[in-house]
Amino acid sequence: MWKFRGLPVHVLLVHGIVVLVPLTAVLVIVCALWPAARRRFIWPTAALAVLVTGLTPLTIEAGEWLQQWVGATPAIDQHTHLGGQMLYFVVPLLITAALLVLVHVREGQGKVLGRSVLALVAILAVAAGAAATVQTYRVGDSGARAVWNGVAS
Repeated sequence: MWKFRGLPVHVLLVHGIVVLVPLTAVLVIVCALWPAARRRFIWPTAALAVLVTGLTPLTIEAGEWLQQWVGATPAIDQHTHLGGQMLYFVVPLLITAALLVLVHVREGQGKVLGRSVLALVAILAVAAGAAATVQTYRVGDSGARAVWNGVAS
């Protein structure tokens, strides 16, 4: 059963996704663009990327359970469809964080990386971070509309 103290677990997990995905995206981008930040924040950033990647399928599964429990509407179906795609956006964030860890380790070993390599990782970081953040917004907006449409007006 996907409930905790009477609340659907999806409702709790989704708040973690809404906060942690954009936070991870910002940290990945900052670590890619600013070497001093990378030296200081790369390990917490990588840990957050792992956490978000693990939390996403749990949130999706809890959401699918909730959809079966409350019943499907077109708005809930749209939210479920968008939410089901979320893993395709957090995995690139994880891969980019892993690339940044490799960059950090190589730099720590005194190995100079070419500007083209650093530029490519930075481009990947910005693209993955922006895409994950936009998708988080899209999923969250569709979920809010599915729940609150017509209630708050």
